[in-house]
Amino acid sequence: MNAAERAALEHENWIAYLTSVVRCSSSARVHREGGTVTIRSGIPFDWFNQVLVERSDATRAGLLASVENWLAHAAGSVVRLREGTDDRFIPILTRAGFVAADVTATTPGMVAFPINRDAIADAIAPSHLPGFEIRRVMDAAGLDDHREVVTEGFGSPPAVALGTTCPELLDRPECVVYVGYADGAPVTSGLGWRSGRVIGVYSIATIPVARHRGFGAAMTARVITDGLASGCDTAALQASELGRPIYERLGFLVDVRYIAYRFGR
Repeated sequence: MNAAERAALEHENWIAYLTSVVRCSSSARVHREGGTVTIRSGIPFDWFNQVLVERSDATRAGLLASVENWLAHAAGSVVRLREGTDDRFIPILTRAGFVAADVTATTPGMVAFPINRDAIADAIAPSHLPGFEIRRVMDAAGLDDHREVVTEGFGSPPAVALGTTCPELLDRPECVVYVGYADGAPVTSGLGWRSGRVIGVYSIATIPVARHRGFGAAMTARVITDGLASGCDTAALQASELGRPIYERLGFLVDVRYIAYRFGR
């Protein structure tokens, strides 16, 4: 599998995750037009309020219509283009008044294929993490723990976790929600989203006082391990700068970069 093929799988999985979990918010809307997808939710995180080019046959007219519809209904507009892949749309965004955000707003899309099973097994080895246990969320109490860790770990408003992690997700076969506990206290979160051969790794957050102890790597490894058991052979995620070195050690490579374009900046 080449880099372009890996990047396409990552992109498909990310959109599947975004357009599904956002429906936990009653105000969320997902609109597809001309090969693009618009996600509008009001959740205070731009992942869940953005326009993406979804298909290779996306048209300039489709993107322009999506952008115009977005501007008519939402402030803080964000359009993300894949560097290289979606460059043909840059002039349209420029004419519409969008400006590329600072380089710090770039989102690396990372893929592991083939999956480094030795690195994954080592990261999750119980001997390295005494007193640490990862549990699959099965009930409201576990969901509350997951949301609390996501909120504290990412430093995000509680509305983000509330709007994207709801009880209905626990019944979806493609989704698994996790919490990691150290000596019984919730310290790390994770979520796996399967699409075809890909296990997507999401919501890897560790509360500040529990960082640098291997919990985030162990959670990532658990999500991937369960994905392998379900028949996946590829793992994908979108990294933060804080998490990127962890993912590189687990065998992930950057195969695509998403450039954020914001209106009027």
